[in-house]
Amino acid sequence: MHMEQLIVSLISGAAGGNIVGGFLKNLNLGFLGNSLAGIVGGGIGGQILGMTGLGGMAETAGGMDIGAILGQVASGGVGGGAVMIIVGLVRKMMSG
Repeated sequence: MHMEQLIVSLISGAAGGNIVGGFLKNLNLGFLGNSLAGIVGGGIGGQILGMTGLGGMAETAGGMDIGAILGQVASGGVGGGAVMIIVGLVRKMMSG
C-alpha cells in the first residue's frame, strides 16, 4: 500500500467513525474515541481493499485515478464505521 492510499484510508476511517458515532448516539465514543476507532478501521478496510487488488491507485496523466481514490475513501469510511460500532458495542456490554 502506498503512503497516499494509507493516508486516504486513515482519514476516511476517522470520518466514517465520527459519522456513524453521530447517528448511533448510544454507541458514540466521543470525538477522540470515534476517530481512533475509525482510524484503525480505516487502515483495516484499506488493507482488505488492497489485498483484493481493487485498491491500487492508478496514476493517470492528470494525477491519481478518481475511481481508485473513491474506492479507498469508501473502504476506509466503511471500515472506520464498522470498527467504531464494534468498539461501542463492546464498551456498552462491559459497562452493564
